[in-house]
Amino acid sequence: MTDKIDKDPAATPPAGPGASGTPYEAIKAIPVRHYGRWVSGVVVIVLLGWLVYAFSQGNVIWKTVGDKLFDPSIIAGLGNTVIISVSAMALGLVLGILFAVMRLSKNPVTNTVAWLYIWFFRGTPVYVQLLVWFNLSLIFQYVNLGPIYKQETVELMTPFMVALLGLGLNEGAYMAEIVRAGIQSVDEGQGEASHALGMTQTQTMRRVVLPQAMRVIIPPSGNEFINMLKTSSLVSAVQYTELLRASSNIGSTAGAIMEMLFVASIWYLALTSVFSVGQYYLERRYARGSLRSLPPTPLQRLKANLNMFRRTEVAK
Repeated sequence: MTDKIDKDPAATPPAGPGASGTPYEAIKAIPVRHYGRWVSGVVVIVLLGWLVYAFSQGNVIWKTVGDKLFDPSIIAGLGNTVIISVSAMALGLVLGILFAVMRLSKNPVTNTVAWLYIWFFRGTPVYVQLLVWFNLSLIFQYVNLGPIYKQETVELMTPFMVALLGLGLNEGAYMAEIVRAGIQSVDEGQGEASHALGMTQTQTMRRVVLPQAMRVIIPPSGNEFINMLKTSSLVSAVQYTELLRASSNIGSTAGAIMEMLFVASIWYLALTSVFSVGQYYLERRYARGSLRSLPPTPLQRLKANLNMFRRTEVAK
């Protein structure tokens, strides 16, 4: 026979967060003090102030920089810089795709030719290549391709043509390696599946492989274009009037060499900034399908910050 035990309600522990029924005490979170951040910030500000002070002591006529910033000769040189950079990059991209495909080919002849092209143009400085094209008439009086084409080398090798060949052929070697890396990043099963559907090798490359490889190709290609934009200043040595040569001409005539170099630097910074924004949007476009959510654009970030500020104002 079991005894019934009467439970005292007072002896039952109260339901609640604590044994005594009192709520838990709030935790006082003390943020960690990062003294290193403050020290590094102060050091950077001091260095920037020292740099500004050093430049302010120089004998620079800043009014000349502002007056010559939109000089017609500077604007014309700026346009020539953009034209030669875009043209050379387009040539380099076409050659890069061609030689990347040849490099991946199982044909030993095309593979070897592509390797030799990449080896030569990557192994010699672009400045030397520009001078070789510029002085080509010293060893070839005519460019003779038989019944197809024949012309005097001096007439053919204009400053623009020299700049285009020097920059474009050199860029093609670097783009070939970038494109090859992008193509090899695509899974081999993609090509096998397209072949199973009856596609040819060319159709597979154009419709399946290259669109997927663009996600890998675009970022380094954008960096190469920005580098090309700055490297285009070397073509002033072959008498092509781009931004640096136009600035140097005005600087030598007006006796404001440093001021005109500052003008050229300002425009180079402006061009690289504009094309960097374009590269960001291009990368964002080809990232579709590989990311769950695309990174916000600068405009979307600005709107988000403005909305946050408005919500703060309303909460007050």
